[in-house]
Amino acid sequence: MLYAFTEQGVAMLSGIINSDKAIKMNIAIMRAFVEIRRIALRQNDLKEQFKEIRQRLGEHDVQLAGIYDAIENLMDEKAAQRKWEDRERVGFKK
Repeated sequence: MLYAFTEQGVAMLSGIINSDKAIKMNIAIMRAFVEIRRIALRQNDLKEQFKEIRQRLGEHDVQLAGIYDAIENLMDEKAAQRKWEDRERVGFKK
């Protein structure tokens, strides 16, 4: 079985034990709790940022697909408009 103190439990325990060693340990444990809370908040913020990035990339993929389709349609129209006989000649002129 595992026993653990909460942050509030550690604070209450420090009120009972008044030795120098206990006070130093209490300070170290409280700093650990503060650091854990900071890391947890930062990770939650990172999750939100990754979620937003993923949404933006998805939107960009849709927009880029539309642009590529439009370019292909324009290229097909231009190619269909050109007639073989009307094309500009390449090479030496007689």
